[in-house]
Amino acid sequence: MDSVVVNPSDIEGLGVFAARPFQSNDVILAIDDSRVVGRDTPLTADEQERHCDYLEAGKVVLMQPPERYINHSCDPNTYVKTVNGERFVIARREIQTRDEVTYDYSVNGGGDTIWLCRCGASRCRRNIHSDFFHLPIEFQREYLPELDDWFVKERQDDITHLRQQLSTV
Repeated sequence: MDSVVVNPSDIEGLGVFAARPFQSNDVILAIDDSRVVGRDTPLTADEQERHCDYLEAGKVVLMQPPERYINHSCDPNTYVKTVNGERFVIARREIQTRDEVTYDYSVNGGGDTIWLCRCGASRCRRNIHSDFFHLPIEFQREYLPELDDWFVKERQDDITHLRQQLSTV
């Protein structure tokens, strides 16, 4: 897409940067989920598991450029949403030309992977846990409307519990 470019990032390695300004709720790019990873289609020696995304019903896809280079931030300016079966990166707020496009890897995430964050945001959590429900409660509240429908469906009991918890806080 002409709306983003891949360049070196201060966060880590390469990053995705806005090639033009975006307003809140603008679609920044469509995600290419065509490379499904599975028993019959395993990763090759040249492909890195760290570029995989884990989706609905256990589906695993290898992220393609440019979206594979979107870095994590604890104060992200985008989120990912599925619309009519296609995933999109959507602006959470205004993004200026040359701003790095980021999202929080824990949103719509599960599992027990933990890594050290280098996002540099004032609200950086430092140690990032891949599971949405390990986020601090204020982050869960903030991200709740941005969760993908498939995630809400698969984690319905946890979402119901979270909503009950938030109604008493």
